[in-house]
Amino acid sequence: MDQNVFDDPRITAVGLLFEAHAGLSARFAAQFEEHGLSAVEFEVLTRLARSPENQLRMTDLAAQTSLSTSGVTRVVDRMERDGLLCRRACPSDRRSSYACVTVAGLKRLDETLPGHLRIIEQWFTGQLEPAALRALLDGLRQVRDAVHPGATAGSVESAPEEQPAVK
Repeated sequence: MDQNVFDDPRITAVGLLFEAHAGLSARFAAQFEEHGLSAVEFEVLTRLARSPENQLRMTDLAAQTSLSTSGVTRVVDRMERDGLLCRRACPSDRRSSYACVTVAGLKRLDETLPGHLRIIEQWFTGQLEPAALRALLDGLRQVRDAVHPGATAGSVESAPEEQPAVK
């Protein structure tokens, strides 16, 4: 086997992505734990809080988080028991229900976000010049849309143009 195959920039790109993700995930997990949340629970709260009326159909929440429908049901059950979410029947489809953030869920998110944003700034966005950050966001959105087309399911816009805070 040709040793140079391991120098392939495609392998390097994916490897760097995995390494960056692992490093950020470890920092996030410790901070989430301080607020009594898992990474999945934080993601669910964030996705719901960023959605119209702070709610999503359970199937759209599953698509956005890449969890199975049964996985979302288990997470929502647990978060509902903790008072962070509630379920609401879908008025137009008896088979569907919405997961909704409660006031307590929004409060927990508000308590967690400042530290989360500090970590993002220190270890991710703050490492990049504004032009590099914009290019990275464009590239990540392009890849995300190709490999995870349901990532914006239930959103008002299919791919909102988020403008990051740039120093």
